[in-house]
Formats: sequence, C-alpha cells, structure tokens
Amino acid sequence: MKIGSLFYFCQNHSMQHRHFLIHKPHGFLSQFIYEKKRPKKLLGELYDFPDGTMAIGRLDEDSEGLLLLTTDGMMSEIVRSKTVEKEYYAQVDGIITSEAIEQLKNGVEIGFKGIRYTTKKCEASIINELPDCIGEGRRIRDERHGPTSWLSVTLTEGKFRQVRKMTAAVGFPTLRLVRIRVGTIHLNDLKAGEVMEVKEFQI
Repeated sequence: MKIGSLFYFCQNHSMQHRHFLIHKPHGFLSQFIYEKKRPKKLLGELYDFPDGTMAIGRLDEDSEGLLLLTTDGMMSEIVRSKTVEKEYYAQVDGIITSEAIEQLKNGVEIGFKGIRYTTKKCEASIINELPDCIGEGRRIRDERHGPTSWLSVTLTEGKFRQVRKMTAAVGFPTLRLVRIRVGTIHLNDLKAGEVMEVKEFQI
C-alpha cells in the first residue's frame, strides 16, 4: 500500500484508536515499561493512557519536547517514515558560527553503530528568540562557564542521538535539546509534562 493510500486509510481508521500529544519533560523515558532494576521515570506517570498506547519514535532521557503517542500501529509507521520532518531546538556550548551552520546543512560525519556515517543535507539556522513553549527547563550550568547559543535543526532521518552528535561534530556540543515539531504538528503552548488528546494526527 502506498504512503498516500496508507495515510487516507489511517484517517478513516483512526476513530477506533486514540492519539495524544505530549511535551516530554527532561528525565523521562519515551516508554511505559522499563525492566532493568534502576528506577526510571516513565510516560505512564504523566497521564492515564489506554492500554496499547505506544510512543511514535523516541526522545532520549535527556531530551525534551513534542512526542506523539497512539494506539494505532499503522499510524506509528507513517509518522516514523523518513519523509516526515522533525524540527529540534538545540542549546549548544559557545556561540555557534555561520560556518558551523553551513556544515550542519551539508552533512557531517558521525558515529552510528560502530561505523562512520555522513548525515543527509538538512535545514539549520541560528535562533535569536525562543518561543514560550521552550520554557526554562532544568538549569544547564552557571553562566560563568561561558556563553551558550540556540539553533534549529530539521531532519527527515532520526538516528540515535543524531542532533547531539551533529553539533558535537562541528565543535558545539548540545547542552539541551527540545523537539518542537513533527511534520505539521507543533509543540505550540503545550507545557512540559502536559498531555493533549487529539482526534487524529494531521502530519
């Protein structure tokens, strides 16, 4: 089944399923079950989700922002497809340069599963004013340790800790990472820890 047909089917199929937007806070895993002994904060602590709810893609424990959840596995496949853009705001160590932004746009070499991988071309830009939805978040460090800056990175791929590896590769390690958009779905004014149920995902 083609993606277009698949999306049409999911829109008509979605009445049988439930869909949620969540602003995942720092320190939470993007999952409901954690079998290791060390205790972790899980999504089920934030809301009474129905049985069968799954996170579409993941944000690592240290990352924040927009996370989509659904009971519909087919919708999950669509959103995780490589054609859907994911936009991140990254706070980095130091004042990022225009040269570093151009490197990010053109692709940089990062490590992935023990091999070297060159990222695809992407959108990247310096951010001078943050939207309110970002919030203060946890305190990263004391200002005496030097300046920081923010940039936007938009990807259609999503390898493990990719944005963090990309900014480190151009000399500006990520200190805080917030996903603000998946396709046409924006974080908007959803605050950290808040959950919103929606009828369907308009990706």
